[in-house]
Amino acid sequence: MITEPLLINKNPKGGLRTLPFIIANEAFERMATVGFTPNMILYLCREYNMETTAATNIIFIWTAATNFLPIVGALLADSYVGRYRMIGFGCFTCLLGMVLLWSTTILPGAKPPACDQLRNVCESATWSQLMPLYFAFGLMSLGSGGIRSSSLAFGAEQLDKGDGTKSKGALQSYFSWYYVFVSASSILAVTCIVYIQDNLGWKVGFGVPAMIMLLSALSFFLASPFYVKSKANTSLLPGLTQVLVASFKNRRTKLTTQATEEMYHHGKGSMRLMPSENLRFLNKACMVKHPEQDLTPDGRASNPSSLCTVEQVEELKALIKVIPIWSTGIMIAVTISQSSFLVLQASSMDRHVTPNFEIPSGSFTIFAILTLTVWIGLYDRALLPLASKIKGKPCQLSLKLRMGIGLLFSTASMTAWAIVEAARRSIAINEGISDDLRAVVQMSALWQLPYLVLSGLAMAFNLIGQTEFYYTELPKSMSSIASTLSGAGLSAANLLASLIMNAVDDITKRGGKGGWIPSNINKGHYDYYYWLLTGLSMANFLYYLACCKAYGPFKGRFGTAFDDKDGMEEEC
Repeated sequence: MITEPLLINKNPKGGLRTLPFIIANEAFERMATVGFTPNMILYLCREYNMETTAATNIIFIWTAATNFLPIVGALLADSYVGRYRMIGFGCFTCLLGMVLLWSTTILPGAKPPACDQLRNVCESATWSQLMPLYFAFGLMSLGSGGIRSSSLAFGAEQLDKGDGTKSKGALQSYFSWYYVFVSASSILAVTCIVYIQDNLGWKVGFGVPAMIMLLSALSFFLASPFYVKSKANTSLLPGLTQVLVASFKNRRTKLTTQATEEMYHHGKGSMRLMPSENLRFLNKACMVKHPEQDLTPDGRASNPSSLCTVEQVEELKALIKVIPIWSTGIMIAVTISQSSFLVLQASSMDRHVTPNFEIPSGSFTIFAILTLTVWIGLYDRALLPLASKIKGKPCQLSLKLRMGIGLLFSTASMTAWAIVEAARRSIAINEGISDDLRAVVQMSALWQLPYLVLSGLAMAFNLIGQTEFYYTELPKSMSSIASTLSGAGLSAANLLASLIMNAVDDITKRGGKGGWIPSNINKGHYDYYYWLLTGLSMANFLYYLACCKAYGPFKGRFGTAFDDKDGMEEEC
């Protein structure tokens, strides 16, 4: 419980009273957006008569944009428009996109006529029917980018006491409750909203998220008179760009092995007076060739595009150094992003838990989320304390080991999925229902649980490990970039997943063949596609080992080379 008098400070605005509105805004937005996602593959295939690969491509690109645009939003908010305006823009844009998507379920002629299964006639959607759909996806991605880029940081701003300091206890409590409500909203979305879509139809099922997004916007704007609205500041990105420009301009400058502190430009009070020896060509960006010309009387650079500080150079080096490890997380995100195929498979299997209740096909991802949640609690509250008690001192799994285990779990999850799909397809053929797109095979959809549980463990080990890796390996001044690297990886993964799927579909259809991933999953070989992803995941694990060897020791959680805190913390 927070007992600090946050509202009795030099700043008459902000404080605890504003945080519920900010948290509600993000939680409702997340619930609305996530509520659209699971069943979208069914909506596009059944209502717009799309091929499975075409519909999945749209979802991949939509998801990639939703993950990437928060990075753009953060840069714009920090440098130009400010966080309040960015969130406000996001609320309006996201709501507009959801209302437009909802209207496609209501307006006559917004979709092509339903397929005639008896005559095997399916009319494709026209360009005029697809444009509102694509525009809705674009608006929703743009809006989500505006909200997610600034919501967490905007809440932290409200805890400023007016003298530039923040209450540490209040800030930790805010972060905890923020993630609790965002996670809870995602769980409600993949259960309740998906259930409504399955049982009450698309009109109600898409109308509910739109109304929830309206609540999100209202919850944010209601507290507008009480918000602290900080002005935009200079972003870190221009500084990193300056290093590249200065290095290129000074490319003919010769580096010496007998360098001294006076040869390099550094900010006042800087702890680092000389650049490191790795990526030495970047050191040219901070070399002072002619002090009288390069520096002003107060020690600043006369031309920032030709001379940077040692700190700027080291920040760029740190970012470049983590890129190979960052790239190893793309493949695991590719395997997790195949949820559209999971929905198609689950819808063709027996989803009954009791005679009167069946799990919606779009809700099966809840098992991965629950696995992730349970494992985090078990790991932090049971396994680590037990291991520490056995060791006699605090210990933990190293970042390298955790991330590597996550990659292996990801490979195992695809292996399990491929085996289950091969069995499901075989049953469909033996039952003589392979020609029926909506037939249900006599096989429980709970056989998907091994894939989902292993995927949840993969996320728990690798994705959380990645986030910790970025925060510990990058300088504190780059925390904003560290927070966006995961989103950039997810965006890249969705684009790569689309590329892999299109290549597989194109190659396997050559010669008039049906291909591995046709619209009728019983006619294809989705199991072969999953085996391909298994092989790529294993190759990615080997690539990760090479990257770890090249990187050297990680700083780890406490900023030392062996995850050690004053010599008392060691690897389990």
